[in-house]
Amino acid sequence: MPSLVLETNVKVTEIKSFVLEFSKFSANLLEKPEKYISISYRYNEHLTFAGTLEPAFLLVITSLDNITPERNEAYSNALFTFLKDKFGLQGDRGYITFYDPGRANLGYQGTTFAQIFGK
Repeated sequence: MPSLVLETNVKVTEIKSFVLEFSKFSANLLEKPEKYISISYRYNEHLTFAGTLEPAFLLVITSLDNITPERNEAYSNALFTFLKDKFGLQGDRGYITFYDPGRANLGYQGTTFAQIFGK
């Protein structure tokens, strides 16, 4: 069920192409079927980081069961590399927040993941 919300002051010209590529990349990285991946790209020209408007980003990843300190290190490395390759975003110009809300705290199909898949 991973959802990835990318907010950046870097304007993407081919948004549809980018979000589809980011979806495939994220599914592979997080080892989840792409049918459960949700991507949101938000352009915010007023996003500042370290007191400047230089290219920057905020990325929030919500996922069940695979957000761990050990995995987050590898995820962070791969995601920073992806964003640098795509947009030239430097590692000191953004944050990634990893969040696992727990199955009981995530709704899906009129119930929660805890009810569908167990606790």
